[in-house]
Amino acid sequence: MNSIGRIIRRYRKLRHYTQADLAEKLAACDIRITSKAVWAWEKGSAEPSAGTFLQVCRILDIPDCMEEFFGENPNNPLSVLNDDGKALVRQYINALVSPVRYRKEAGTLPGGAGNTRPIRLYDLRVSAGTGNFADSDQYAQIDVDENLAKDADFAVTIAGDSMMPRFRDHQTVFVHEQSALESGEIGIFYLNDSVYIKKFQNDARGLYLISLNPAYDPIPVDPARDSFRIFGKVLG
Repeated sequence: MNSIGRIIRRYRKLRHYTQADLAEKLAACDIRITSKAVWAWEKGSAEPSAGTFLQVCRILDIPDCMEEFFGENPNNPLSVLNDDGKALVRQYINALVSPVRYRKEAGTLPGGAGNTRPIRLYDLRVSAGTGNFADSDQYAQIDVDENLAKDADFAVTIAGDSMMPRFRDHQTVFVHEQSALESGEIGIFYLNDSVYIKKFQNDARGLYLISLNPAYDPIPVDPARDSFRIFGKVLG
């Protein structure tokens, strides 16, 4: 277990702040302390209050004070990684939230054509678990890479884990709009006021919507009684 003083000292030096610099930055947050107080924290003869320590974490950009103090944070999967591993994860996160960095400049394809096209991203989170009500009028228009979304008519975001490991919670998938599927294909379905992403099974055993996660039971479909519709086929 580390001490609060050692944590403050380590990150203060990483940021190239003096003890007076840290005291000045805390003063800007209406926390009036002197550089001698910072010295006392780092020596272990005093400790900041909880509120002051949280401000110190923000100023010094301490990402996980629990991990720093106890050596690990079971609620943070990054705590088991070293600095190089954490840097790779941050790069991947940046790639996910900033897809524009991977786009070619418009007009770089032969003939001057752009490399993106608009597609509908539906506001509903397609259920990969218990099902959500479908409100098909709620969507945003987004630009996607032509190669990434080839043959796609719209996109939806998954909710739940019943299609793990192939499809993850919060993953966005592209869909080709069609009203029929072959048995074994994965699609987007409307069933009795809920929307699902499932594998379509239609054979001698009957009509079912199948989860890839074995923890979920197949959902039977009775076309004579149920309100059922196929929205399209999931691509990729």
